[in-house]
Amino acid sequence: MNMQIEPEQRATAPVTALEVRGLVKHYPGVKALDGVDLVVRQHEVVGLAGENGAGKSTLLKALVGLVRPDDGEIWVRGEKVRLRSVVDAADHGIGMVFQEQSLVPNLTVAENIVLGSEGLGVRRGVYRWDAMRRLAQEQLDKIGSRIDPLARTDTLTFADRQMVEIAKVLRIEERTSHPPVIILDEPTSVLESKEIDALFTQVRRLREFASVVFVSHRLDEVLDVCDRVAVLRGGQSVGELPTADAAPDQLHRMMIGSTGSDDHYHGAAVEPPAEPREPRLVVRGLCGRTFRDVDLDVHAGEIVGIVGVHGSGREDVCRALFGAEPTTAGEVTLDGEELDLSGTRAACAAGVGYVPAERKTEGMVGPMSVADNMTLTKQEARCSGPLVRPRKQAKLVDTWIQRLSIRTPHRGTPIQRLSGGNQQKVVLARWLVSGDVRLLLLDHPTRGLDIGARSEVYRLMRELASSGVATVLLADSLEEAIGMSDRIVVMNDGRATTEVDAPVGDKPTPLDLVKEMV
Repeated sequence: MNMQIEPEQRATAPVTALEVRGLVKHYPGVKALDGVDLVVRQHEVVGLAGENGAGKSTLLKALVGLVRPDDGEIWVRGEKVRLRSVVDAADHGIGMVFQEQSLVPNLTVAENIVLGSEGLGVRRGVYRWDAMRRLAQEQLDKIGSRIDPLARTDTLTFADRQMVEIAKVLRIEERTSHPPVIILDEPTSVLESKEIDALFTQVRRLREFASVVFVSHRLDEVLDVCDRVAVLRGGQSVGELPTADAAPDQLHRMMIGSTGSDDHYHGAAVEPPAEPREPRLVVRGLCGRTFRDVDLDVHAGEIVGIVGVHGSGREDVCRALFGAEPTTAGEVTLDGEELDLSGTRAACAAGVGYVPAERKTEGMVGPMSVADNMTLTKQEARCSGPLVRPRKQAKLVDTWIQRLSIRTPHRGTPIQRLSGGNQQKVVLARWLVSGDVRLLLLDHPTRGLDIGARSEVYRLMRELASSGVATVLLADSLEEAIGMSDRIVVMNDGRATTEVDAPVGDKPTPLDLVKEMV
């Protein structure tokens, strides 16, 4: 480690931008990091892979000052540092795009981008809006975004907010004189293919003057954009590979000890029912803010995928069916009875379940326990009359924790301490606990999940379908939609334009055909 470098070697020797040595972090009942090592060199993109709960999020938070390790060292450009806050990390040239977005919703895009480093955007405590807009526009131009810098952030789509997050972290170039280290935590989870291509172009540009840590559960992306990939499992470093010599199944073996499989997708023909059945869900002429004249049928036990680009209206259709988005016209029936769309409480009472795309802000209450989150929509599961019966709740919750293999120290653990995959299992378990769900609306249920956690969610979807639940799926990718759906509905510009049958026998639905329709 102390080998001397001769003067003639210095020009070509790789410079270490960031190094982690033996990092340890304990939480009650969990050892999130257990001696993790990581080296990131200058002008290098390093992928970080591992299943949910492997310790990736804890490691990244330690690198940006949100978590203080119990042991171990962090070195930045040869200097041992103690990162006490995000500002402290930024002063050392480390910035991060978080998987769970960190923008302030009631501020403008420009305010969010320059927040904490306003510079010429503020004079004597007063915003200089023209200067702020120009500063923000410079960052947006770097990623080819057309987002209005003066738009309120809460009016943007999830994908647009993700692009603002990326533009914001790139401002670290102006903030520090050091070559920066940029951490991208699941930056592509909601982006379309063109946006992903633009992001990867930006990542390759960053490599010219910075270092990048890239985290994605999509292993093909890791192999595409990274130089090396480091793998964590159970809070420990288990190895690293040059991406030129790696393959997805090899990485998956390192992550969880087995190869990936698409067995959760259709492996055999999907035969039509012997006799025509009446649909469980019937939607006719549904209109809303971003969609119009939508027709949709879903039978009991059927999974219908709705695909379309961001802005196609599919997310709002899903929310409208749960009473979370207003409608202006149309008829919706569930098992032949008119479905009350006046609010989410009415939808729950009618047997409609909903797993939202933004899990942390809409799907769960972070400080509440796993048990309380799981029984949130089924109070009778934990109560007898007006009184809470802890033993009744504990028995039910423990049963589902065991059945779904939810990794949690205890049913009383706050759900925010769980990994993303285990949080999603709890959110899905909420509708299994209720036992009376007839229609389940899944908005990107596998977003941000590793291949093992995705397989678990797919298995749950199949179990629910086999029990007779009608499911509407907004998938994380076209491949997922085709693999998991019995039928696919394509939406364009707020209208349901085309319907495609599921794969049958040896003639699966061509992916290219669906891509052309979207």
